[in-house]
Amino acid sequence: MAESKTSKKETRKETKEGKTKPAAGAAVGIQAVVKKTARRVENGRIYINASFNNTFVTVTDEKGNVIAWATAGGLGFAGPKKATPFAASKVVATIAEKISKTGPFNVEVYVSGAGSGRDSAVRSLAGFPFNILTIKDVTPIPHNGPKPPKTRRV
Repeated sequence: MAESKTSKKETRKETKEGKTKPAAGAAVGIQAVVKKTARRVENGRIYINASFNNTFVTVTDEKGNVIAWATAGGLGFAGPKKATPFAASKVVATIAEKISKTGPFNVEVYVSGAGSGRDSAVRSLAGFPFNILTIKDVTPIPHNGPKPPKTRRV
């Protein structure tokens, strides 16, 4: 009872023009093309999360709906290069390019994390035509945390 594997070539047939069309019995998906209209946003928030491994920048409107985001890993930085100040400045430059036409232009900046890219991201953000209203550090700080385990007795 040998099972035969089906490949992509078996599900499509060649036509005379060289184009492929689905074979008989193959599922055909219909996709509707919907054009997004770019809405202008005047006020918003920029969240910078600088971890030890990567730098994330997210732009939202006042309600919290994400407008654009970028990461150092998504720009092609790999390994330990993702957490560098240079990568953080490139992430902010990418975000500034993405939202240059739609906004927001009046922004509140929320910085989180202890990575090396946090200062560089804020400094490079100040170099772009944004009106920075506030810069707030929202890094979580433990206030003594949970009770530690008992000491080990040997």
